[in-house]
Amino acid sequence: MNFIPEKKLGFGLMRLPQNSPNAADIDLEQVKQMVDLFLEKGFTYFDTAWMYNGFASENAVKKVLTSRHPRESFTLATKLHAGFVHSFEDRDKVFNAQLEKTGAGYFDYYLLHGIEAGMLPAYEKYDCFSWLLGKKAAGLVKHAGFSFHDQPELLDRILTEHPEMEFVQLQINYLDWESEWVKSRACYEVCVKHGKPVIVMEPVKGGTLANVPEEAEKLFASENPSMSVPSWAIRFAASLPNVMVVLSGMSTLSQMQDNLSYMADFKPLTDAEKDVCFKVADIINNQITVPCTACHYCTPGCPMDIAIPEYFSLYNEDMRENLEEKGWTINFTNYDLLSEKRGKAKDCIACGQCESVCPQHLTIIDFLKDVSAHFDH
Repeated sequence: MNFIPEKKLGFGLMRLPQNSPNAADIDLEQVKQMVDLFLEKGFTYFDTAWMYNGFASENAVKKVLTSRHPRESFTLATKLHAGFVHSFEDRDKVFNAQLEKTGAGYFDYYLLHGIEAGMLPAYEKYDCFSWLLGKKAAGLVKHAGFSFHDQPELLDRILTEHPEMEFVQLQINYLDWESEWVKSRACYEVCVKHGKPVIVMEPVKGGTLANVPEEAEKLFASENPSMSVPSWAIRFAASLPNVMVVLSGMSTLSQMQDNLSYMADFKPLTDAEKDVCFKVADIINNQITVPCTACHYCTPGCPMDIAIPEYFSLYNEDMRENLEEKGWTINFTNYDLLSEKRGKAKDCIACGQCESVCPQHLTIIDFLKDVSAHFDH
């Protein structure tokens, strides 16, 4: 299809570098360097959304991209999330604010954000599919699609009912390829069946596939010592024939430089290299406890201000350790320091807000009980 970018790497503006722990305090000077280098190397696809980086990502787009580079030199994607649509008027309210915040004039790609069974009724109630086509007819959106976090059967139904959608954004990585929860492979195959190109999100699973166990790291190095650990994850997703763009949420200039080094002249993985990825997935699956991607969708609405993804990360690290032998790890101190300013895991009131928005459909309340049993004392 002629709307597919020439290069497969996209710049995901969800985990931008920060000046402080406040997600909205974006290091704009570093992002400007990253944007300039990205465009200089011939890459064009940028992806943002209403709530990214503490609702500041779209504002950053104007400061680092649209006000500094010709509009025809890049493509920009953003999204409408059902959590912010409670009336027909809210659709345009969000969209018009996004045009203002980004300064883009129009969006090359516009997505209904994070469709899953619990959210689909809101998109249908407010006729968001037809609304999006109206924006396309008006020239304010060039290409219409949606991102998806649910079962392949639901995806098949949506694409059958809405063949006008041009592309789908899916969570795909070698760890989730055969996951019983995410079902990356099955969802990907539904898109192939319907002839819809795929944009990949979470190819490194929120950093999980950038920091693999030592055994897995040695396996990668034995196959190709010149390639970084995260490069295997990006290249796995990009090697799929129906994938048009792989989004990488790059948080530093060095991460950008690494990604550009192998994606500028991208070569798909061989079958042998894919097998190495699956072997690494087996190693990780035997050690990971909470499959959280640290998207932070769960935290803005938490009434107890619990640092859910951060606590899960500390917990996962400890679960990989031989605690009977060590007895204590630095993560106990890290947990205490973090919980001085945020709610502790034991403060969870089981309201369920977090679970209602989790794209991974995690049983967060139960996992927080495990974290509390481990760290709270």
